[in-house]
Amino acid sequence: MLVKQISIFIPNVKGSLAKLTSILVKNNIDIRAISVFDTTEFGILRLVVDNPEETVSILTKEGIVAKISDVLAVEPEDKPGSLDEIFQILSDNDINIDYIYSYVMRMRELPYIVLKTDHMEKAAKILIERGIKVIQ
Repeated sequence: MLVKQISIFIPNVKGSLAKLTSILVKNNIDIRAISVFDTTEFGILRLVVDNPEETVSILTKEGIVAKISDVLAVEPEDKPGSLDEIFQILSDNDINIDYIYSYVMRMRELPYIVLKTDHMEKAAKILIERGIKVIQ
């Protein structure tokens, strides 16, 4: 079964991601997975959301170019070697993996969200002050 993913080019400037997520929050869109890969000027944001068609429509109205594509979601076993098994099967069948990211869809099993900022210590301090648990 394939999952719908939204890809968006966003400027690599402060506040771009917050602007985009604010649009989604305002429209009651639930982000289930998020991945951002940066270049000097732009980032490639990939999202899995609860309603991809509506999300693209909303973003288009806001002047943001967004594209829906299909991705494969798999649930590897929780044991050493399970990812290797998947990768080997694909490799053995001449299938290339273009990119990969993870997320958790189970209740009360939240993933860590990894952030890189231009002011790491300042960001950590502010998050802690706001009651956000920062893993050390």
